Amino acid sequence: LAVTDAPFLALVLGLSGVLAAATALRPERRRIAGYPAAGLFVAAAWVRLAASGVTAPEAYTLPVSVAAFTVGYLRRRRDPAASSWVAYGPALSMTMVPSLVVAWGDPHWLRPLLLGIAALLVTLAGARLRLRAPLVLGGSVLALDGLHELAPHVVQVFDALPRWAPPALAGLLLLAVGATYEQRLRDARRVRESFGRMR
Repeated sequence: LAVTDAPFLALVLGLSGVLAAATALRPERRRIAGYPAAGLFVAAAWVRLAASGVTAPEAYTLPVSVAAFTVGYLRRRRDPAASSWVAYGPALSMTMVPSLVVAWGDPHWLRPLLLGIAALLVTLAGARLRLRAPLVLGGSVLALDGLHELAPHVVQVFDALPRWAPPALAGLLLLAVGATYEQRLRDARRVRESFGRMR
């Protein structure tokens, strides 16, 4: 019912996040209600920013992200077995996703460049510290930001090629992947196992 009115939707999402967080206070329900609570709070902030027509969301999301990151860091110090999604996921997504949405509509080059640098640093930190949330979120934002910036140039290159070239390149790529299928399968298993060992 609240979907048509964005400010009211932000309020509903925020109140739902409060209810989920209150439910997560009980130890036996922490895992079930903790993730939805964080997701609802982040979604409420995104909807509120969009409803207010904010064009520079970092000024609003960065302080909240720093506070959430500090809480997550303290939580991981107290409980090293805590998932990085619980500790750092809300803090990283609070700032990076709205910045990505705004960067996709930004005609200038500075915001996408800064977002790409920040996403690269987060990805490298996630890989170095073996933390799944920074690795996945930073890598996803970096890939989407790079795709958005490179898309016009890729389209120009494909327009300049003869019509038979893209299917021929796709066929060569399939041949190369098929010829090394077993090795790729082993590499994928190794990546999945190392990813599974991350927190």
